[in-house]
Amino acid sequence: MPMLGADMEAGTLVEWKVAPGDQVTRGQIVAEVDTEKGAIEVEIFEDGTVERLLVSPGSKVPVGTVLATIRGTGEPVGAAPAPAPAPVPAAAAAAAPAPAEAHRLRVSPLARRRALDLGVDVSRLTGTGGGGAVTVADVEAAAGKPAAPPATAAPSMRRAIAAAMSRAKREIPHYYLATDIDASRVVSWLTARNAQVPVTERMLVAAPLLKAVALALRDAPALNGLFVEGEYRPGTSVHLGVAISLRQDGLVAPAIHDADRLSVPDLMQALGDLIARVRKGGLRSSELADATATVTSLGDQGVGTVYGVIFPPQVAMIGLGRIVERAWAAGGQVTARPVLTATLSADHRVSDGLVGARFLTTLDRLLQQPEAL
Repeated sequence: MPMLGADMEAGTLVEWKVAPGDQVTRGQIVAEVDTEKGAIEVEIFEDGTVERLLVSPGSKVPVGTVLATIRGTGEPVGAAPAPAPAPVPAAAAAAAPAPAEAHRLRVSPLARRRALDLGVDVSRLTGTGGGGAVTVADVEAAAGKPAAPPATAAPSMRRAIAAAMSRAKREIPHYYLATDIDASRVVSWLTARNAQVPVTERMLVAAPLLKAVALALRDAPALNGLFVEGEYRPGTSVHLGVAISLRQDGLVAPAIHDADRLSVPDLMQALGDLIARVRKGGLRSSELADATATVTSLGDQGVGTVYGVIFPPQVAMIGLGRIVERAWAAGGQVTARPVLTATLSADHRVSDGLVGARFLTTLDRLLQQPEAL
């Protein structure tokens, strides 16, 4: 069971997408796990053959529990370790289909989550969705209960977030820096570009801002990496986490992989795809586990300055506020210009204020040449 965030202690295996004997390749989705923050698709990180599935669908197990054994390519049969299967609660075993049966089902992630909440056996349902897929409505009809999405995060989620953030503040010696950036060039560039392309290709200002942050992080390796087991491990790539609010309250911070290498339009597309999958379900385990630094922004909520709490084991959180017009002195004149306040929360065990100041200076410089991003 992968750790899909600093606040995760356990997860529920919802579905196997493979069976013993199946060939798997790196990056393939092999299972779906339900957490407090939604349904997550679990990827495999090596090529090989599935030998054993050790946890049955419906089982809630702690982070670190072995879910399956994989025989690597070229390894003899039986070479993979075979720990004992995790115990399956009686109620879960009664309600959950066998792995091979679950593999054949077509059930949306939200429907599976609702079925677990209501105690409905999805294997007995006839789906009314596309291709016969079981939907949330099918599950609720079987349970005789109407949809009732929670208005706020579940208490267990809020407790988990509180525990993770308390640990972050207790264990990470934060330092904070902020700078005001003249955003007139990036705003003008974006406005001109959007006027020349179809509506479907237009971008939000978040896209060039994220690209500039990713490039600045590439030049500041002390801010882009993980502090694990008492030592700092710089990231080999910039996997930029983006804090996204959940509809039922709470938040996740999945990563856009190799954000520094994406074009600004591609980064906009990746961000839109990420937000859509956060809302509907379908995030991948690597997106929640691979972030090397995270950006948080409440500008769309009217917040001018935001100081974030670092997500362990990361060592930096970048905050982006709302772009607002302010008086700006330049060239001996005072004019009204769009201004962005950027902040940095960083880990003093790994870097100091000089490193952080250079990062913010680089971010400012990059945003003065948006066409070069």
